[in-house]
Amino acid sequence: MTTTRPAKQMFTYAVLAVCLALSAPWALAQNAIKSVSGSAQGEVETIRIEFLQDLNALPSAFATQKPARIALDFPGLTGGVGRSTADINLVNVQSANVVQTEERSRVVLTLKNPASYSMQLADKALLITFEPVPTGAVSEATQTRVSKLTSAKESISAVDFRRGADGSGRVRVALSSSKFVADVRQLGSNLLVDFTDVNLPEKLRRKLDVVDFGTPVQTITTSEVGDRVRIVIAPQGEWEHTAYQTETELVLDVKPLKSDPRKLTPGNGYTGQKLSLNFQNIDVRQVLQVIADFTGFNVVTSDSVNGTVTLRLLDVPWDQALEIILQSKGLGVRKNGSVLWIAPREEIAAKDKLEYESKLSSENLESLRTQSFQLNYAKAMDIAPQLTAGGAGTTASASGGAATGGPAGGGNPRILSSRGSVIAETRTNQLFVTDIPSKLDQVAQLIAKVDIPVRQVVIEARIVEADDTFGKSLGVKLGGNDLRASQGGNGGYQVSGENRVAFGTSYSNAVGAAGFAGGTNDTSSNFVNLPAVGQGGFSPATFAVTLFSAASNRMMGLEISALETDGKGKVVSSPRVITADQAKAEIEQGVEIPYQMATSSGATSLTFRKATLRLNVTPQITPEGNVNLDLEVNKDSLGVATPYGISIDTKRIKTQVLVENGGTVVIGGIFTMEEKAGETKVPFFGDLPGVGVLFRTKSVSTAKKEMLIFITPKLVSERAVVR
Repeated sequence: MTTTRPAKQMFTYAVLAVCLALSAPWALAQNAIKSVSGSAQGEVETIRIEFLQDLNALPSAFATQKPARIALDFPGLTGGVGRSTADINLVNVQSANVVQTEERSRVVLTLKNPASYSMQLADKALLITFEPVPTGAVSEATQTRVSKLTSAKESISAVDFRRGADGSGRVRVALSSSKFVADVRQLGSNLLVDFTDVNLPEKLRRKLDVVDFGTPVQTITTSEVGDRVRIVIAPQGEWEHTAYQTETELVLDVKPLKSDPRKLTPGNGYTGQKLSLNFQNIDVRQVLQVIADFTGFNVVTSDSVNGTVTLRLLDVPWDQALEIILQSKGLGVRKNGSVLWIAPREEIAAKDKLEYESKLSSENLESLRTQSFQLNYAKAMDIAPQLTAGGAGTTASASGGAATGGPAGGGNPRILSSRGSVIAETRTNQLFVTDIPSKLDQVAQLIAKVDIPVRQVVIEARIVEADDTFGKSLGVKLGGNDLRASQGGNGGYQVSGENRVAFGTSYSNAVGAAGFAGGTNDTSSNFVNLPAVGQGGFSPATFAVTLFSAASNRMMGLEISALETDGKGKVVSSPRVITADQAKAEIEQGVEIPYQMATSSGATSLTFRKATLRLNVTPQITPEGNVNLDLEVNKDSLGVATPYGISIDTKRIKTQVLVENGGTVVIGGIFTMEEKAGETKVPFFGDLPGVGVLFRTKSVSTAKKEMLIFITPKLVSERAVVR
């Protein structure tokens, strides 16, 4: 028995009608704000916010005095009222605004005068009850409090723009506090962000041109419109936006919409119209025909598609249902406009391979063309090898440049075809590329991306060295002499026997030769010789007392010496250098010290050794605008003289650090402290109480040295926004 074609179509439509009739929405809807309304009973006003489902807890809320507003936050809810503003028109409550973000919904109630309120959960609703506002003027205390709040009006502190990794544009608005309400809405082809009762500094009233960032956002205009601040974001092309608000910041992302022509439905995920299918052992071709009739697509099925399938799907997007059926039978799909071609995956892969081989064959037969590219910032000799990576190498050309080309080798990726070649002309910094037209277009796109000015960085280092020294010393000299031996011939008085006494000198010096022509050396006649030690290259101060008796020819001398030093010093060195991104730079200043070096033959040669201040740095600018520094800092100075030459005091640091643009960080430091205390004394006598100070000397010294190294990078040629 054969079935006619009209009978098959009627059967298919009947099955589809039964499936759609049996299907019912079984997924639970997400909770959302359904409506906002107001009512009054006497002087008590009540606002009723209805939802699709019951709320689990009361929302968080905050109020402002002027303008009088109350903001209610509902996390995880979406707005379903159909409009952003609902007119209430009560005595005190004027209107309600519903602001929607990805994470929450906010309901802002606008009042005529500040009022106390209470919240209560009802059946799928929230009731906000306002206490009556007394007639007449507000109390003096309330007026004072409101005036203080008005004087402390919030303000916008910054409007910033950044480019995301996925090509999106991010607008960040920073405010002075968290008590503000932002209204984000789309008006035509622009995005509007309105802030009420917010100050806008004069420096932020501007128009930012951000076209060079390569995002959908073209301009950002910040201005005052009446009593509000408005930010107008002008995107271009197909885009979508998301906005979220933190404590003191509003972030708005504008992302480009990237549509895949091979995708069955536009958007992310499965967005097709939902259907229900319930079949037992139905032919795969018939199921595909049912989906084709439901979607309106033209379906071309390969002859190798066969078999049956049993399925039961309820409220499933049709594109997801089709993908499930194709995966279960090992099939694939290709979309071309409104036509779907369905075949086994092996057959589709074989067709793609055949098309690729045919494309390669056509490239080998396509005529070659030569095109010149003028480079402005990059070097032609650096770009040429990148076009022929994995090629046959580089050879000298007749124009004084380099010619590369030949068959690809090494298995590395290659932009030019196997027949393509490139000549780098160094004198005019041009590239002459010979290849098929499609490859020349790829070369032009590559050069447009790499032939750009390199950002530059100024790196400034500050080396601060501080010295703090202190020292003190106290000493004494004590001596005496009996001069009767030297005066024995004078007046017939003769020293004899036990009177021959000397202190601090030898007996032979005391008695001397006949007539005592030489006398005694009174300067060396100290039996306690412990003077103060010099500090800082200076001799100590002295105070001396001598007691002499002419009648007995005896003398006693006392000399006290003391010295105290206190010194502070600071040396600041600040090398500074500018360089391009990822380009090594070095700056150096100092002296070269000559010294002799012996050779193996015994002769000497003159060589030099550097004692310099040197900064060696290689910066790398991150996409966020920070600077990663690989640096080395040397601070050498002349040291003390030795029998073999002059020594060199060396201070050196080598590190890698990440610093924000314009920020300053301490990358290292050295702190040394040297303390010395010494005491020299005569045994036993130096330990005697009181008089022991005449038989000892003391010295104390402290030396502190500290070195800190600061580094500050600043971007010079950063592509900033233009007012």
